[in-house]
Amino acid sequence: MLELLWLLLPVAAASGWWAARRAGSRPSGTSPPCPDINSEYFRGLNYLLDEQPDKAIEVFIRMVEVDNETVETHLALGNLFRRRGEVDRAIRIHQNLIARPTLDAEQRGQALLELGQDYMRAGLLDRAEGILREVDEKFPAFSLRALRLLLELYQQEKEWDKAIEVARRLERREKGGHAAEIAQFFCERAEAALAAGDLGTAQHYVREALTVEHECARALLLQGRLLLETGQPRQALRALRRIGEQDPLLVAEA
Repeated sequence: MLELLWLLLPVAAASGWWAARRAGSRPSGTSPPCPDINSEYFRGLNYLLDEQPDKAIEVFIRMVEVDNETVETHLALGNLFRRRGEVDRAIRIHQNLIARPTLDAEQRGQALLELGQDYMRAGLLDRAEGILREVDEKFPAFSLRALRLLLELYQQEKEWDKAIEVARRLERREKGGHAAEIAQFFCERAEAALAAGDLGTAQHYVREALTVEHECARALLLQGRLLLETGQPRQALRALRRIGEQDPLLVAEA
């Protein structure tokens, strides 16, 4: 709670500054500042002092215009809530940001990326996928981060074809580092085909895995199983020997 209260203090300060700026911009001779602004501000402070952060957030965010001086505070507050597991609050704050027409492209991309992570944390994976795809397509500065999150999402969902597509894009953009991962995804597809009795499809995915990573032990083990299934024991033994050169324990388990 203490961390949250410290983070809310800048929001409260920004709200008070915003209210004062609005009051200060009145032409001379006009009526005094709207009492609703002052009463809202003090109501928010009371909620803060009474350790009712949810109500304080609603008041302060409603008062503060999102601009370059307050966007980072909103983002930090939303991220804090997500880390604490209070995903509904994080979603509300990030949605509030995205709804503001004054955001520049970088700020909007950042807010969308954070909202995508909120949805992932909440288990709303379809929504998260849509948001992250949008970030990848429209906001180049955040594309890599969006792709990494999409890869994580597709692994959770066991959507191996989509995981392969995203991992291949990351492999190209990051100039390596994902070959072993891609090979494992092909092995997942091969095992599913093998379990369904579709040996031809399983063989296809094993070949794909070995094309990506020539010495993938899991793919070689699957290849050995498939060769035995199709009556080719000598070739199966050859595949197992290749595994033995890398990991003798894996052959023993097989």
